[in-house]
Amino acid sequence: MREVIKTNKAPQPIGPYSQAMKVGGFLFVSGQIGINPQTGELVPGGIEAQTKQVMENIKQILSAAGMEFDHVVKTTVFITNIDDFATVNRTCGQYFSELPPARSCVAVAILPKGALVEVEIIACR
Repeated sequence: MREVIKTNKAPQPIGPYSQAMKVGGFLFVSGQIGINPQTGELVPGGIEAQTKQVMENIKQILSAAGMEFDHVVKTTVFITNIDDFATVNRTCGQYFSELPPARSCVAVAILPKGALVEVEIIACR
């Protein structure tokens, strides 16, 4: 059985998708970019600020599903500049315990709304 997970504490989808879908014990969170949920705009401050906002948005979606970062088993990170890899690592790493999830990181040409980073996750209870 599938359950749509949504919260007003994270940005609303900018396309035909859900913030997250819960299937059995798994949670699939759609790619999040550094949008401030109150303004609907990308946060200023570059890659570090956007990555922090992404992770805060994911935190709110996890919370709406009754989960937290310790439940995350896989992340996929998309960045527009591979030179930002270390900054994204450092910022994302602050949200995970001593057991970080599996991860892929891909450099892409462009992201929605001109974002510098996008992260999607899979969590499991």
